[in-house]
Amino acid sequence: MAIDAPSSPSAQPWSDRLRHSTIILIAAALALSVIVSLGELSALHAAIVFLCIAAAALIPWRLHDTAASRDDVRRINPVESAAVAAVVAGMPDPAVLLDRAGRVIHLNAAAAQLAPALRRNELAQFALRSPEIITALREAIATTEPRRATYLDHVPVDRWMELMITPVPVPTSFGGADKCMLMTFHDQTPLRRVEEMRADFVANASHELRTPLAALSGFIDTLQGQAKDDPKARERFLGIMHNQATRMARLIDDLLSLSRVELSAHVRPDTLVDLLPIIRQVADGLEPLARERQVEVEIHLPDSPVMIAGDREELLRLFENLIENALKYGASGGRVIVSLTSGAAADGTQEIRIMVRDFGPGIAPEHLPRLTERFYRVDVGDSRSQGGTGLGLSLVKHILNRHRGRLLIESVPKQGATFTACFPQIRTSAPA
Repeated sequence: MAIDAPSSPSAQPWSDRLRHSTIILIAAALALSVIVSLGELSALHAAIVFLCIAAAALIPWRLHDTAASRDDVRRINPVESAAVAAVVAGMPDPAVLLDRAGRVIHLNAAAAQLAPALRRNELAQFALRSPEIITALREAIATTEPRRATYLDHVPVDRWMELMITPVPVPTSFGGADKCMLMTFHDQTPLRRVEEMRADFVANASHELRTPLAALSGFIDTLQGQAKDDPKARERFLGIMHNQATRMARLIDDLLSLSRVELSAHVRPDTLVDLLPIIRQVADGLEPLARERQVEVEIHLPDSPVMIAGDREELLRLFENLIENALKYGASGGRVIVSLTSGAAADGTQEIRIMVRDFGPGIAPEHLPRLTERFYRVDVGDSRSQGGTGLGLSLVKHILNRHRGRLLIESVPKQGATFTACFPQIRTSAPA
């Protein structure tokens, strides 16, 4: 895109120059007329003076205009133009444009928020005090080559940041070329956290599988050796092996279920299901466990159907985990209550709440925020003895997230615990 330069005085028509000089010529004519009338100057000399003034006013003199235009060019730096400022401001990540000396030319709002000490026309090294940043910036300025650095920002919270410094060729005021430094910052904290979670998950999963595998391997060696002809030991060891194999199968089942829920977490179920038969089916299926633990299960459900948009299989797994946990870890209370109510959430929307309450030992307050973490257990030994995998409540949380619901946990030590699954109530259109 070409930009036309303003026309010079020599290109202006005579009529324009005459119009612009009218006042000067009239003033000169009046002054000369007064001088001639006073006899101080002859008419011929006055006419010669008037012609000289007219020539000076009308003839295009380019020397002054050329010098002025050169001064204007010197004052305007192409890098400081509004277009460059708009490009830097429009970048989604924090971005700072520096000159070869390291002074800030432009910065966007994200960069100002990341480093409030950055100021235009000031050295960036004074505002960015991280040693990794200063080293990379000095090397980029000295070599005019790209540099990359990763550093940990502790203010206001710990964040892993990646800095990229890219030399940018720019034109100079006199038609030459120079290089500025474009600094862009990328927040690597989410990726770091995902990597840490993945490493913890693999470590915990391998640890949970290693224990039953080691037990199975040891008992198999024992049965093949010393206990080969001992019926009592064989019967005892086979029972333990069965429990360990069941534990491994359940752990793998929970891992697969959790992976399936996470893969479809962004897709909200749209099938209408009735919660009442799902809850009754789960309660009936856990009745043998309740009799074994000598726990009475009380179910308080309304008579009319309660419909939500959900996935039936996932809801079965959700209520199974909640009620089974209450039967296992709250068995000392001798009673478990399952109830369904409706009410308004904090934001005013209506929701359906399914509460599972036990009257067992309860949960200490320091454990409540971490109960839904993978493989987190309040009592590791008790959980393993109960056949728990440490993934039940994590699976409950992910299923509720997919259904756009939430999990509430309330507990008082020695007074039991209450787990409430909240689902958004579907909107029914008014009859015509």
